[in-house]
Amino acid sequence: MPPGSALNEGDADQSNAPAEDAAAAPGAAPDGADMPNAAVDPDEDVLPKRGRITPFNGAVLPDGAVPTLEKPGPAKPVASDGLSPSGGVNVLDRMGAELPALPAEKPFTGKPDEAYGAYQRGYYLTALDLALPRAQLGDRAAQTLVAEIFAQGLGVARNDKDAAFWYGQAANAGDPAAMFKYAILLMEGRQVPRDKARSEELMRKAADLGNASAQFNYAQLLTIDKPGPAGLKAALPYYENAAIQGIADAQYAISQIYLNVDGIPEEKRARARDWLVRAASAGFDTAQLDAGIWMVEGIAGPRNLEQGFRWMLIAANAGNVVAQNKLAHLYINAIGTRPNPVEAAKWYVLSRRAGLKDAALEDFYLGIGEDQQRAARAAANLFRAMRG
Repeated sequence: MPPGSALNEGDADQSNAPAEDAAAAPGAAPDGADMPNAAVDPDEDVLPKRGRITPFNGAVLPDGAVPTLEKPGPAKPVASDGLSPSGGVNVLDRMGAELPALPAEKPFTGKPDEAYGAYQRGYYLTALDLALPRAQLGDRAAQTLVAEIFAQGLGVARNDKDAAFWYGQAANAGDPAAMFKYAILLMEGRQVPRDKARSEELMRKAADLGNASAQFNYAQLLTIDKPGPAGLKAALPYYENAAIQGIADAQYAISQIYLNVDGIPEEKRARARDWLVRAASAGFDTAQLDAGIWMVEGIAGPRNLEQGFRWMLIAANAGNVVAQNKLAHLYINAIGTRPNPVEAAKWYVLSRRAGLKDAALEDFYLGIGEDQQRAARAAANLFRAMRG
């Protein structure tokens, strides 16, 4: 992933934690036990105050005194609760993954495809009956449709072997969607012998023919094969084409490349934040986190504290643990919002439960009243319960 990616973010400020953070503070339960889940009575979970307390005075910071939201170091993922920061986008994770919907296509004026029409309406057996004879005669679109039906088990038993066969037939016939799917099978060695060279060749051809998913994934391959600025610049045209077609991952990627890679034209660099916001608007929580940081810190554009707070809140509500940590700081320092110690403590509780520790937030939490601690824990429990 391009430099600046926030996908591998985790523990914050651990290097600055006092010695007592390495072991439990006197009278405090071990980390994880002091923060109950929704089934535990929060009134039974009161932590003692420590001597060093960060005051919360509710004052709005003067201009120029906005603290930076430095990105924390690597986290230890917590797979069980689903709230840990992403481990990062890699080619095998993203190839074939469900991606955001593409922009609306232009009205079709050609001959309707009855098989595909039946598929769109959910009449999968009818679609198969109509497509299979055409597929056997070499119709590449019909071959791809048959492969999709078998791959997803739509109206028939799922059959990965038959799906791979028809994807291969359609890919060899030049269908871009089938090239992309078959390239994934070749890359992973599923139902077909693993063939990295053939996989990359098909991915490139599908990308050059305009398949958005192939464009993004071929860009990923280029960055892996050629680490560093050279690979990022080689991948940039493919990221850009995928971004234009609505792939949020690609929109995020070019925002990072435009901002961080030397030699990028200034007119492109000036659009870095625009692409980041587009990715954030598509629901990419890492882009939402970065949009919050960029706007609070004035990166790639002027500061906008209110919008920065808004994006951080959206990412936090989506379960991004780093955003939850940063949102607590925004509430404490009244950045883009009114001060709210209970909300600040709630978001800290959630991020700490996910394994993201922060010495400054720990001091803040232990410095507020026990009633506010209980209210924050109850709010955190409710948030977790509502997310299932």
